[in-house]
Formats: sequence, C-alpha cells, structure tokens
Amino acid sequence: MAKKTQATWGGRFQSGPAALMLKFSESASFDRRLAPFDVAGSKAHSAMLARIGLLTARERDAIHAGLDRILAEIEEGTFTWDERLEDVHMNIEHALTLRVPAAAKLHTARSRNDQVATDMRLFFRHACAVLAEKVKNAQSSLLSAAAAGRSVLIPGYTHLQRAQPVFAAHHVFAWMEMLERDRARFLEVAEKANECPLGSGAIAGTTLSIDREYVAKLLGFVDKKGRARVTQNSMDAVADRDTHIEFASACALFGVHISRIAEDLILWSSAEFKFVSLPDEFCTGSSLMPQKKNPDSCELLRGKSARLQGNLHTLLTLVKGLPMTYNRDLQEDKSPVFDSFDQASVCADVLAATVKGLSFIADRCAAAASDPALLATDLADYLVDRGVPFRAAHHAVGAVVALAEKRGCPIPELPTDAVQRIHAGFGEDWAKVFDLGRALAMRKGTGMPGPGQLSRQFARWKKILGVRG
Repeated sequence: MAKKTQATWGGRFQSGPAALMLKFSESASFDRRLAPFDVAGSKAHSAMLARIGLLTARERDAIHAGLDRILAEIEEGTFTWDERLEDVHMNIEHALTLRVPAAAKLHTARSRNDQVATDMRLFFRHACAVLAEKVKNAQSSLLSAAAAGRSVLIPGYTHLQRAQPVFAAHHVFAWMEMLERDRARFLEVAEKANECPLGSGAIAGTTLSIDREYVAKLLGFVDKKGRARVTQNSMDAVADRDTHIEFASACALFGVHISRIAEDLILWSSAEFKFVSLPDEFCTGSSLMPQKKNPDSCELLRGKSARLQGNLHTLLTLVKGLPMTYNRDLQEDKSPVFDSFDQASVCADVLAATVKGLSFIADRCAAAASDPALLATDLADYLVDRGVPFRAAHHAVGAVVALAEKRGCPIPELPTDAVQRIHAGFGEDWAKVFDLGRALAMRKGTGMPGPGQLSRQFARWKKILGVRG
C-alpha cells in the first residue's frame, strides 16, 4: 500500500512533496482573500449537484451550513490555514470534509482550474465596483475643490510654460474627465468578468450531466435580461487571464492619471507657483529644515503609479509564453492583481482626502494669470477677425511680443503706432484684447473655459456624480 501523501491529489504518488516544495508552491498565504468568493462558488456548485441528483437536499444543506461556519471563522481570524493543502480552495474543502462527510462529493465535476477562474471573476466584479465607487468619491472631492476655486483664474500650461488663461475649476474638471474614464474602465472590466467558467473542469469539462447555466444564475453571471452567461470554450476558460490583465491595466492607467494630478499639485504648492495650499494632514516636514512642508501624499501617489504599472507588466510577461491551457506559472497571477486593487484603493482614498483639504491662494493665482502674454493668441484671433490669414497673424503677433520684450514693457503698453508698423491690420482698439474678462467671456464653445461653459460643466458633473444643490 502506498503511504499517505497529499490529501487532494496524492493517490498517484509514492511520497509527498518536500517541505521546501510545500513552502515554495503554497498560495494560501495570499489567495485566502478569495475565501468569500470560493465559498459562494462552492455553494452554487453543490446546489447544482443536488439539482441533478448527485447530492441529496440534506447533504447540500449540510455543506452550505459548513461552508458558512468556515467563512465566519476565516472572517473572525480563527480559521487554521495549512500550507500542506496549498491554497484557499483545498484548505476550505479539507476543513469542510472533516466536519461534513458529504463534502467528499463537493469536488465532483469541477477542478481547481475552473474553480479559481470562477473565484477570480467574482473577485473582479467586487473589486471593480469598489474602485469605481472610490474614484467617484475622489471626483466628488475634486468637484468641491473646483467650486471653491470657481472664480480663480490661473495660467494654463503647455511644455510647462504659461500658455493661456483658464479658470482653476476648468483645470480641475480636466482631472475629473481622466478619472471618469477610469471609472468607466473599471465597470467595463466588471462586465468582461461577467461570464461563469465553472463547469469547464480541468480542461475538457465533465461526462456528468451538470447544469452550468443554473450555477451561473446563482452566482449572478447574467445579462441585463437575467439570462445566464457562461464561457463557451472549456480550454479558454481555464487558460484565460485577459481579465487579470485588463484589471491591472485599468489600475495602471488610473495610477498614471493620479500621478499627473499629483504632479500638478506638487508644482502648484511649491514656493515658485504657490497657487494652492495642501492640507497639513497629508504633508510632512523635514527632520533637518524646520521651514519645510513637503507634499508627501502627492509624491507617494506619483510613486504608486510605478508600482501599478509594474504589476501590469508582470502579468503580461507571465502569460505571454504559456502554452494552452493551465500551467502552474498562473499561480503568480494573483499577487499583482491583489496588490493593484489594494494600492489603487488607497490611492483613490488619499487623493480624495488630499484634495478635500486643498485651498487656492487667490492673489498668487491672479498675479500669474494677469500676464498679458497669455492672451497673445487672442491678439492673433483679433487680426483673423479683421481678415488677416492666421499664419500671417501669428507671425505679426510674434513680432509684437518680441518688440515688447526688447522694450521691457507689457504687450498692451506698446504704442499703437509701433504695433501698426508691424502689421496694418492692428486697429486703434487692438489693446482691448488684453482684458481677461473679455477673453474668458468669448470662450463660449463646448469644452472651453468661459464662464457660461463653466456653469454648464458644474451642472453636468453634479448630475454625473449625483450631487444635489
């Protein structure tokens, strides 16, 4: 008689795994967080087995009650995990079998391959809903910041050089647009995950007459009409890691966006800009220099972006050379996904809290926005309105700018005759262009930073985010 080896797959082996192999290959230390989803999948699977007559109603109920008790212990922190059982699935099933003899039938018509695929799709639906809500919360904080800075004008920048004037709220709304795309992406990933792989088995399904659609409905894998959604190829179902990659990609792009927001805030809070003051609660001081107020939350948001991108790259590299179907390499697909979820979650919370305490320093913003050079393009438009081709207008205004720099005076203080010598298209009223109120009021088109459009965008964002008032 072969000596006892491994409780779940050891019948074919003469000896069990080495201690080092057990330590090297176990995943329960990180995949235990799938426990709620694993229990849900096992309850649905056992309900289906009872439906087709492979379990009695009493066996099904005993299995369900046992699973509920085990999940309660896991949530309370009293469950004992055993690395010899490798993963969350076998730990739960082994503990259940010790308590409920009928649980020995639970693994009928399923493999850990389709089991983990199902658990992960349940996880993605949950994780995407959580992240979408957290991103929305960050947007709400940004909306409040935009309202606080509604009348504040700042320079917009290209190449980190002053370009054209915008309301600070318009700049904040640009951040919100990025986050809205992130929120939509998380919801799209959840929709991609909404197909049930359970019943695919290890690779080729089962000879038993299971009801995959019934399981899918129990687990909520349904379309808008309530019809079951199940995977259509058993090999692809257990090999597919697209959703892992799409989720990590959504997290990575969210990280890129919050990094860009953080970079703006870091610049804006510097002494050179001083457009905003960040909340003390999310800044730190220096161990040496007592005057310092460092924007640490923003710098960490910027740094976390690299980590989120690294997780995506890990998954892409992990999968790229694998033959069909399941390979043990795929055990490494969970850590980067879980880390992306954790880091994206805390980043969304920190962004929301940092922005919530942000305040604009109106006088510094006004001084920067009053730079006449910001309206040089408006001067070119003035010439275009008077029939001058834009390229000629652009060249003429460039010469006006150069003249102002040579004389060391603001553009609108140049003598009219000097400007008219550059181009005859300049009228006596040319300097009216440099009135900021006029400049913003004329920006009426959709997506522009004029007052009317700004009001429209406030109303739009309140509607999107469900904000009253």
